[in-house]
Amino acid sequence: MAVAALEQEILSLRKRRQLYSLIGLLLVVAVLVSGFSKSNEMNSGGFLQGLSKFFDYPGEIVLEAWNAGPAFFGLIIQYVPAMLETLNIAAVATLLGGAMALVLAMASTRNVDSWGPLIPVVRRMMDIMRAFPELIIALFLIFVLGSSPVPAMIAVAFHTAGALGKLFSEVNENIDRKPIEGLSACGASWLQRIRYAVLPQVAPNYLSYFLLRLEINVRASAILGFVGAGGIGQELRRTIGWGQGAGDETAAIFVLLFLTIMLIDQASSYLRGKLVGSGRAH
Repeated sequence: MAVAALEQEILSLRKRRQLYSLIGLLLVVAVLVSGFSKSNEMNSGGFLQGLSKFFDYPGEIVLEAWNAGPAFFGLIIQYVPAMLETLNIAAVATLLGGAMALVLAMASTRNVDSWGPLIPVVRRMMDIMRAFPELIIALFLIFVLGSSPVPAMIAVAFHTAGALGKLFSEVNENIDRKPIEGLSACGASWLQRIRYAVLPQVAPNYLSYFLLRLEINVRASAILGFVGAGGIGQELRRTIGWGQGAGDETAAIFVLLFLTIMLIDQASSYLRGKLVGSGRAH
């Protein structure tokens, strides 16, 4: 009898929990619908009205690129210097950010015998560096330093140091400590243990993450051109701002950007495959 009462009570609790879950779900849906309606009213044009024109601009770009004929390939070559500027921003930022990330990772990992009180301080520093997107940092630096590639490079390097530092420190946590303990028994200094026991173990993974970050930074550097940091993003902003008549130039920039990202991706995959010794990485 007591068991039947208990089962009845459990069944009642389960039904009550399902009812509360349904009410909560309905409330969330009501808030979402209300928020969408409110934001849609605040827009200059409604979402559903604009949806029918979604493919108008891409269609114009493709049509103008088609009408340009063989001259379209000349436009691609015309924007190569701007693309090189973007690549320079990404490469320098990745090198500087990678060097800072190496130092931060070694100082924030308990597994490599870092100084205990320093570890939480460095980890919070990396949290702060990752918390701010490159775009926000670049806007602040452009306001202070003026429009040039330098603010973009500093912004990307700052964010890269925090992001790569976190990844590098996680790699450090998984290394084999026996080489470190062997060198410690021989009286090796901390730097000697890092050089001869840690770096040989982590170097392939470090380089793999570094190359992946280079791909990300090329895209980030192109986006920062929209806020006055130079490079291919600035040219893209100009051609889009001109609207009709500059669609062939916009298409040429998109094609150049796509080809560059694809080449970097293929080169990075090849090098990562060589580093891990398993053939071509995907």
